[in-house]
Amino acid sequence: MTGPVRIWRDVHLCTLQGDVDGWGILRDGAVAVRGGRILWIGPVADLPTLPGAEVVEGGGAWLTPGFIDCHTHLVFGGDRADEFERRLAGASYAEIARAGGGIRATVRATRAASEDALLQDAGLRLRDLEADGVTTVEIKSG
Repeated sequence: MTGPVRIWRDVHLCTLQGDVDGWGILRDGAVAVRGGRILWIGPVADLPTLPGAEVVEGGGAWLTPGFIDCHTHLVFGGDRADEFERRLAGASYAEIARAGGGIRATVRATRAASEDALLQDAGLRLRDLEADGVTTVEIKSG
């Protein structure tokens, strides 16, 4: 492993070990990384000296690994926000489908959309997922 060392200090970590609550929460933690690999993780008080490391002060924020979304429908046309409002107002899915909504509406909108539009919209959705901490997605086709 080569490259600079980066240390995140004053962060909360969830180790999933040890504590009765099952989460293993470590407050005031630190993580040292080099070349995309974790070198050290533990309480700030036990942080070893790593000369030349870049230190990022976490300010008590949670530091988590990237999330994986293993079931996304990223590529589709249309928008069913109006159907969501109808469901909130008490309409059944069957009623919405009889009125031309539901999955068939999405299929029609997807077929009507250009490949460029589908690609652009999927890219925007992917950026939104990334902004929420998702680093890996599996995209379903239907």
